[in-house]
Amino acid sequence: MRRKLVVGNWKMHGSRPANAELLAAVLGARPYRADVAVCVPFVFVNETAAMLAGSDLRWGAQDVSAHEQGAYTGEVSAAMLAECGCRYALVGHSERRAYHAESDALVALKAQAALARGVTPVVCVGETLEEREAGQTEAVVKRQLSAVIHQLAHCAAEMVVAYEPVWAIGTGRTASPEQAQAVHAVLRAQLQAATGRADTMKILYGGSVKADNAAILFAQPDIDGGLIGGASLKAAEFIAICRAAEQAAGGTP
Repeated sequence: MRRKLVVGNWKMHGSRPANAELLAAVLGARPYRADVAVCVPFVFVNETAAMLAGSDLRWGAQDVSAHEQGAYTGEVSAAMLAECGCRYALVGHSERRAYHAESDALVALKAQAALARGVTPVVCVGETLEEREAGQTEAVVKRQLSAVIHQLAHCAAEMVVAYEPVWAIGTGRTASPEQAQAVHAVLRAQLQAATGRADTMKILYGGSVKADNAAILFAQPDIDGGLIGGASLKAAEFIAICRAAEQAAGGTP
């Protein structure tokens, strides 16, 4: 059975006092029978690394540059993240695609840049409400993932994939377990065809995951955990989601 993974995406939230309190609570609730990580704003990466040092909790960034170095003001390279000990980097989040016009090709280059420095890209894919209602869900997510698979070539099996229906992010709406599982199954089949190793790859679900719906989502056969937004900022809620993941994995710590 694939080990579950829960990744908190703080988005543009946080402060030094709030971060310290949140991380202390999450650390204090260990151990977890699931992998747990937080992806934090760039300015908090080093402090998060220091607070989680020596623990089994991982940390990451919410984006990464496609460039190795150079005159790219405001960008942060994968080499810089690796130097800070980052384990993960989100790439292609729907907010980056929508607000910063990130294309499938750019997302693929970012994933490649991260892997080249030993940082695991969490590649986000998902459809808008209009695309779902038009029956385009499968075509959209397969197109988004195909670009990354093509760019990573033989390294494609080293990424994590996160399915985040855009219509369920921050809206309070959640894909039903059946809806989420159906898309995850499509993605796993695509990964299997490309890599032959999809049975070992993690595919996360994201989109208004909360403590009260996490267990049933994580119990689906192709859902390996979650990419958690707002709920990751509330210690009790995030810990409860991590517990749901470990229960889905078949036990308690």
